[in-house]
Amino acid sequence: MVNVLVRHKVKNYKSWKPVFDGFIETRRAGGEKSYQIFHPDNDSNNLLLLFKWDDAKKGHKFFESSDLKKAMKEAGVMGEPEIFFLEEYDHGDL
Repeated sequence: MVNVLVRHKVKNYKSWKPVFDGFIETRRAGGEKSYQIFHPDNDSNNLLLLFKWDDAKKGHKFFESSDLKKAMKEAGVMGEPEIFFLEEYDHGDL
């Protein structure tokens, strides 16, 4: 399992979210297992998305796909997203 962090701005979250949700089957087929969406408390259109992906290779393939780029454009993503594939060092519950 690999974590993927994506940061990008959108024109409008309320317009972006239905496109994101409508892409769920493609995301699932690409290996996505879960997601979380965050934003700074003062900017609801500046998104940080944290995904769990079943395999890094499949994740890279998905995030490089033309289908994703097309959907992001349709959803109102502004500029190029920042995408980080994260390897966990450690975690703990307190």
